Amino acid sequence: MMKIIQKTGLAFILMLSLSMAALTAPKIYALKVDGLACPFCAFGIEKRLGKIAGVSRLRTDIKAGRIILTMKDGAVLDPATAKRAVKQAGFSLRALEQIRPPAQAPAKAVAKKPSL
Repeated sequence: MMKIIQKTGLAFILMLSLSMAALTAPKIYALKVDGLACPFCAFGIEKRLGKIAGVSRLRTDIKAGRIILTMKDGAVLDPATAKRAVKQAGFSLRALEQIRPPAQAPAKAVAKKPSL
């Protein structure tokens, strides 16, 4: 009886830790910004956005006028804060959306050769 309780408890703890990891996964946002024209523009806006609490990574696509912003685990980007930072950098925020990180590719199955 004790082993059943231990196994059930371990399974519960495992499920709980996996669900907590999903809740605290870093959030990723795409910001559509008008006015990005050169690397100097990108530097200026990255400097402002980088000061927002919880930001861990920024990637700027100048041609698309898009910035991908990754938050630290558990941090959330406040839209008003993002809009203010973009405006302070001299640009206009046209859109902000949370995006999902790309799914990790599943492990490749290795086919066994039939033995002769």
